[in-house]
Amino acid sequence: MFSKQSLPAFVAVLPAAFALPQAAYYSAPAQYLPPPVPAPPVVSTQIIANPTHGPFSGVPTTTGALTTAVLAASIPALPPNPTATTYPSDGQLHSPEPAPYTPAGGLGTNGTLPIYNVRSDFDYESLAVALYQEWIELDLFHNGLATFSVEDFEAAGLTAEDRSLIEFMADQEVGHATLLSNILGAQAPVQCTYNYPFTTVREFIDFCQKLTRFGESGVYGFLNHLDSREAAQLLLQSISTEARQQTIFRQFNGLFPFPVWFEAGIPQSWAWTLLAPFISSCPANQTRLAWQNFPQLTVVNQPNPARINANRTTMGETVGSTGSAPSNSTAVPSVDSCLNSTIIGENCSPAITHNRSIPLSFPGREVFFKWEAPGLAVGPNNSYVTSTAAGAPAFVVWVTQLNTTYSALTLTGNNTGTTIQPNVSTYAGDPAINGTMFVALTDANITFTPFNLSMINPHVVAGPALYQAG
Repeated sequence: MFSKQSLPAFVAVLPAAFALPQAAYYSAPAQYLPPPVPAPPVVSTQIIANPTHGPFSGVPTTTGALTTAVLAASIPALPPNPTATTYPSDGQLHSPEPAPYTPAGGLGTNGTLPIYNVRSDFDYESLAVALYQEWIELDLFHNGLATFSVEDFEAAGLTAEDRSLIEFMADQEVGHATLLSNILGAQAPVQCTYNYPFTTVREFIDFCQKLTRFGESGVYGFLNHLDSREAAQLLLQSISTEARQQTIFRQFNGLFPFPVWFEAGIPQSWAWTLLAPFISSCPANQTRLAWQNFPQLTVVNQPNPARINANRTTMGETVGSTGSAPSNSTAVPSVDSCLNSTIIGENCSPAITHNRSIPLSFPGREVFFKWEAPGLAVGPNNSYVTSTAAGAPAFVVWVTQLNTTYSALTLTGNNTGTTIQPNVSTYAGDPAINGTMFVALTDANITFTPFNLSMINPHVVAGPALYQAG
C-alpha cells in the first residue's frame, strides 16, 4: 500500500511510457510568482528538422501489413452478452457503495494504481496508427505555413492571427505525438516524409479539415475497445483537442462549424486507408502496421465548398482522386466562387459560422463513384498492398453520426457506379447525412452500429472516401 507521501516518488521511477507528469502544489502568497516546475521533454527533438515532400520513387524492401497466424477469416457475429440487459435501470442503487458518494461499478475504479501502457496487440496497433496520424498533422500544419506566403493567406481571408492559430495547432501535435510515443515505447513509429495534393491555401485548408476529420473519427472507432483504460483516458483528452482543430479548419473553409449532433467513429483500417496514400517514405526500421488498406474509392462529383452552388460541381473537381482529396479551388470560375461573393448565404470567407442558402448536398442527389482494383502498392515506401475480401459491389454504405445507412449501387462500367443520396435522420430534426462524412462500397447491407462497425470490413469492396455532405 502506498501513502500519499510515497506515491509521487513511486510514479516518478516508472518508465516514461507508464508515468504522467506529476501535479505541482504551491503555497506561496499570490503576489509572488512561483518558480517554474521542470517540464517533461517532448519527442519533437527527434523529428526530422527539414522533411522532404513528394512521392516515393524507390523500390519497397517489404510489402504487406504486419501479420502473424490468422485464426479465422472474420470475427463471428454473436448474440448479446447474457448480462447486458439484466441491470434494472430505475434510478435506484442496487449494490453497496464502495465509498461515500461512490456508486458501485465502473472500470478502473477500485483504487488500483493506473499504469499508462498498452496491454495487447490491439492496443499497440490502434495507438500506432493514431501516432502516424499525429505525425502527419504536425508536418502538414507546418508545411502549409511554409509553402504559402502571407499574401496567399490574406487572399484566402486568413490573417496573421489565423496563421498563428495554425502554428499553435502544430504545437499541439508535438504534445500528442509525445504522449503516444511514450505510451508505445521504444518501437513507436517516428515521423516520415509526406506527399500532399494541395496547390492553394484554400485547398490546404480543405485538406486539413478532411484529414482531421478521419483522424478524429479513426480514434472514436477504437477508443472504447482498448484493453488499457488508462491509455484510453489520455487518448480521449488528446482527440478532444483534435475535434476542435477540425472545427476550426471548417470555419477557415467557410463551412458551418459542426452541422451534426454526433460525430462518427470509423474502424482503424478505414483511417489507415485514408491516411496511407499521403505517406511517401518512412525509415527502414519503422514499425509496421497490421491494418488493412482497402482499394481507393473516389467520389467523382464531390461537392465543392468553394462554389456558391455546389450543385454545379463538375466531375473530378478535386486535387487528385484519393478518398480525402481536397476540392479544387482553381477549377471554380470567379463568378461562381463563394469566397468572392459579398452576399449573405453565399459568402464562404473564413468566419465563425456561415449559413449557406444552397446546401452542398441534398437527399436524392445522384452521386458518382469510381474505384480501384485491389493489389496496388500504397503507403510508406509503397510497401503496403490494397486488398479486399468482399464479393461484387452492390451497396454504398453511408457512415455518419450514429447511423450506418445503405443505398443501392448501380454499376455503370468497369469499376464505376452511381447511387442516390438517402433521406435519413439520426433523430427528428437532425439529417444524418451532413458535414464531412464517410462512404464505402460493400457487397451486402448488413446492419452495424457504432460499437461493432469494424465487423463491416470483410464486406468492404472499396473505400472509404470522405463525402462533403455539408
